[in-house]
Amino acid sequence: MYDVIVVGGGPAGMMAAGRAAERGRSVLLIEKNPGLGKKLLITGGGRCNVTNNKTEIREMLARYKGSDQFLFSAFTQFGVKDALAFFNERGVATKEENEGRIFPVSDSAKSVWDALVYYMKEGGVKVLTGVAVSGLTVDKKTGHVVIKVKNGEDITAKACVVATGGVSRPETGSTGEGFRWLQKFGHVIVPNDAALVPVALADAWPAKLGGVTLKDVKLTAFQDGAAQAKANGKLLFTHFGVSGPTVLNMSKEIGELLKYGAVTIEVDLFPRTNLGALRKQLQALLVGESNKKLKNVLSGLIPAALVAALLEIVRINGETASHSVSTEERKKLVALMKAVPLHVLGLLGADKAIVSSGGVALPGVNFKTMQSRLIPNLYLVGDVLNIDRPSGGYSLQLCWTTGFVAGSNV
Repeated sequence: MYDVIVVGGGPAGMMAAGRAAERGRSVLLIEKNPGLGKKLLITGGGRCNVTNNKTEIREMLARYKGSDQFLFSAFTQFGVKDALAFFNERGVATKEENEGRIFPVSDSAKSVWDALVYYMKEGGVKVLTGVAVSGLTVDKKTGHVVIKVKNGEDITAKACVVATGGVSRPETGSTGEGFRWLQKFGHVIVPNDAALVPVALADAWPAKLGGVTLKDVKLTAFQDGAAQAKANGKLLFTHFGVSGPTVLNMSKEIGELLKYGAVTIEVDLFPRTNLGALRKQLQALLVGESNKKLKNVLSGLIPAALVAALLEIVRINGETASHSVSTEERKKLVALMKAVPLHVLGLLGADKAIVSSGGVALPGVNFKTMQSRLIPNLYLVGDVLNIDRPSGGYSLQLCWTTGFVAGSNV
């Protein structure tokens, strides 16, 4: 019999297993995929957004929408500074990028994966991969947890850490079975849904811009002519629509709005410049390049990849010489640059989601230990918990924190 069995070999499970073994526990980690950390290796486009540089605990917790009162105790035990120290001490040098995002200097998730694997090896964690768990039961006499393995014998442990994830990216193994097990024990499960998801568009022209990134824009979601949500940041055009941190962080609100009707996103390409100032800027550009074609001059103001699309929307011939652009046409162009319309077709499914919302209701968990309040020898970590968070390193920090705390208390 093991002291601890961790079910799920993602970032939270690996951290929990390593920490428990560091404390002298005999630990078995069971992962149904052929290898560990499948989702970890694809996070941040394979670069791995390790955390966010909000080292003041309350500032960090404010990003976890309504869960901060639950998470405070866990984050005081293992917060952003602790996570950075953990990886830095294990050879993962880090760097800070836009909006406080922290990445490994290597720009490779594999370096983070290596550090976690080495951490577990140091403590002697035994790892079983390619082994699926079909359920959990608790021995009423001893309180020990019995792990039921498909096509194998039951395995018993004094304690079990459930790190099975949510339902995002199911091809990585996050298929929600942990919720079914925990619900049988009496835990309330908040219905799961994709939370950080790219947005599909009805418009055809954005597909031609796949891979183009706009670094500093303002997005406003409209329904029935009224602004419903706003955000500033990056926008990435894809073959199906738009993505990027700003879109992902708005996606849940957009999904809610779509239940009630059509949604349009307006993109302000110059959020720091008002309409009047932008008109003067365009006029000066046209005057200074009066004999050049409009399509060539506009690339001095907006990304070249956008020029043809915007001219098509306002129905202005890009072959027109700058000195022949009418006042009315200039007004149309400027108005469009301050509000490029994107007509939302829908959200992509869980297979494209970065994380999922929903999961185990938080009152059922003791966040000082990550222990179930219903089954004392069960510990719940990472994406099995009902905690909303934005894109930007907050999901992985939640995994490091809850995994470490669970591993410190099993």
